[in-house]
Amino acid sequence: MPPIFSRRQFLRTSALAIASTGLASCTSSMNTDRFRQQTMPVYRNPALEGRWIDPRTGALLEGPVEEAALPTGLPPQDPYYSQIYGAVDDGGYLVPAVPYQQIDARFYRQEVDDPFGEQPGTIVVDTADRFLYLVQPGGRAMRYGVGLGREGFAWSGRGVIQWKQKWPRWTPPGTMIERQPELARYSESAGGMQPGLNNPLGSRALYIFQNGQDTLYRVHGTPEWQSIGKAVSSGCVRMLNQDVMDLYDRVRGKAPILVI
Repeated sequence: MPPIFSRRQFLRTSALAIASTGLASCTSSMNTDRFRQQTMPVYRNPALEGRWIDPRTGALLEGPVEEAALPTGLPPQDPYYSQIYGAVDDGGYLVPAVPYQQIDARFYRQEVDDPFGEQPGTIVVDTADRFLYLVQPGGRAMRYGVGLGREGFAWSGRGVIQWKQKWPRWTPPGTMIERQPELARYSESAGGMQPGLNNPLGSRALYIFQNGQDTLYRVHGTPEWQSIGKAVSSGCVRMLNQDVMDLYDRVRGKAPILVI
């Protein structure tokens, strides 16, 4: 097993590297309190009790978890998640970075043991715990946090991802327009809402069919990161834009989907 590189070591090494390349500029721009705040070790809650995250790979590791109070004014940073949830230029759109520090760490993208035993390539949406799993070979699965439909708007059962689309148009169904008449300007006859950062389907959409028919439910991105882990949508499965882009690239063909 390679030596474990702790968060404390990471920060100390970074501080020493900065000091060795520009000590004069550091001392002229920082006071003692600021230096202490910016170099003290910080910790966030682990995704699972008894485990912590290797900052090099993002892998969950067994081992002791250091506990420390978060310093005020300095949010915790994780190099791995700062990268995968950073801003990304995609298809001519600049997808903003996700403030992942404000999201429960359970809902971060991560590889886990597969809890359901479906065939590899199957998508499983666990509505109770607000997770979406993409089953991998070898008893593993990619897990993502999701936002789901509020009571009375949810869908469950088996279906298939009939097709998927990058930067989709959004056309609200007629039942939604009846509830919210102001959405009529985005109806199918009006051409729907143009793709973009403010489009409710976000950067990607995967379309759920059942028995050859469109269910009108989607797995899609959202700019509303606050909705992850909550039941707030009109029935669709919401994901962070960066996560749905990752899922889109992993899904091959007409993937089966199970919503439980």
